[in-house]
Amino acid sequence: MSNPFASTTRGQWAALTAAFLGWLFDGFEMGLFPLVADPALRDLLQTQDSGETGKWIGIITAGFLVGAATGGVVFGWLGDRIGRVHAMAISILTYALFSGLCGFAQTATQLLILRVIASLGMGGEWSLGVSLVMEVWPSKSRGWLAGLIGAASNVGFILVALLGMALNQVVGSLEILLNSSGLPTATVDMLLHNGGWRILMMCGAVPAVLTFLVRIFVPESEKWEVEHQSGNTSKWATVDLLGVIAGSLGPIGILYLWANDNVSLPVRVIGTLLGLGMAIMGYLYPVTRYLKRMEGEKVILGAGNQPVRKLMIQGAILSGIALLGTWGSLQWAAPWASDLTKVNKIANAKEYTQIALGIGAVIGTILAAIIGHRFGRRVTYFGLCVLSLVASLTFFQTNTEYGPWFLFTGFLGGATTAAFYGWLPLYLPELFPTSVRATGQGFAFNFGRILAAVGTLQTGALMKQVFDGSYSKACSVMSLVYLLGMVAIWFVPETKDEESLS
Repeated sequence: MSNPFASTTRGQWAALTAAFLGWLFDGFEMGLFPLVADPALRDLLQTQDSGETGKWIGIITAGFLVGAATGGVVFGWLGDRIGRVHAMAISILTYALFSGLCGFAQTATQLLILRVIASLGMGGEWSLGVSLVMEVWPSKSRGWLAGLIGAASNVGFILVALLGMALNQVVGSLEILLNSSGLPTATVDMLLHNGGWRILMMCGAVPAVLTFLVRIFVPESEKWEVEHQSGNTSKWATVDLLGVIAGSLGPIGILYLWANDNVSLPVRVIGTLLGLGMAIMGYLYPVTRYLKRMEGEKVILGAGNQPVRKLMIQGAILSGIALLGTWGSLQWAAPWASDLTKVNKIANAKEYTQIALGIGAVIGTILAAIIGHRFGRRVTYFGLCVLSLVASLTFFQTNTEYGPWFLFTGFLGGATTAAFYGWLPLYLPELFPTSVRATGQGFAFNFGRILAAVGTLQTGALMKQVFDGSYSKACSVMSLVYLLGMVAIWFVPETKDEESLS
């Protein structure tokens, strides 16, 4: 078999390295909250009630997903307007700084706000990095590249767990060091309370250094440069972002409805549907206006000669199913491990759980991308849905305590449910032409996060109101979303035979 990386340039490697590190730190940032969620919220809320902390885990996770969705559209628009590289540097700086600031939060509400702002940059970095790499590398490398994209974020997911374990080992020495530095005793106690979760959150600022490397070493996409020189990029207008701001009010309203215990279920359901409608119209607004300005010059169609906006909705549905399956079920594995071991206090249970899921995810994402590239996008997605459903139910229905079987089934769950993150960067760029690629796939992947956010809120609500704090029952119900994926995939274009990105 020929080497897909045989003929590459220094610029291609620079782009891949920068994007790989960006995705790695994305995974690091995403892995931070599941790891620190339980101790952080017990600290900030001053409670030991798993139902109450579970509710807030759902709210903050949903806020993160909504922020990432909004950031995907905003930074995707920026990438199509000013270039992939410039926009990617800004997005990395945003998520790095505000993730680090989460370590200074004094209330659960402050943690929610900082986490949402950080997620704006993270949502943008994913779509921009995918667009850049897929445009500068040849099409024959696409399967391997998609696998690397998914694997990178899961390496970061593992890295944060290892860092957490290391922190647990040195927390005593760190206390001595901080006290000797002259910091007030109250400050040192605050930083190291409940396992030092604040120190872990502050480590999220490290990727800020990557911003400078991106600006210095990474070349711009030649495909985007062609669009820029032709004048097409000037058709994107800043005023159109007002639509995104208006659209984001819908998901914010959804968060409010589900966070407020005094709101009735019928009002929540109706408000959720209205909020999703607002988000769809608002997030599509920049593309709608761009396509309107391009009328008379050229007709812009995507894969299968289908309208761009239709493909954006279809991509969002596929992403939403994959993301909901992960965030509504397996992302709760680390907090569940912490809950299962709170009596016998097994050391590093949630860290080992996250490592098991992460190792499985690295393997799954690479295999899913290669299989999808070789055998077709649709049949691979269908197979991933089947395997993910079986693995998720096995994990949540066959475990009643933390142990080797818990970790093994968690590994299987990570390998199957996270495999979609190798498939999505393979498929989504193929749906859209260069002129709208960052915005199109930014919407498709990240609007899927809003759908996942709505579902994640249901996990928290099910735990608190129906299943009396049971992680296994609530997450098992949410994993049934993969049944929808088995149907939805057959209504989208197959892009396997499209050799190059237009």
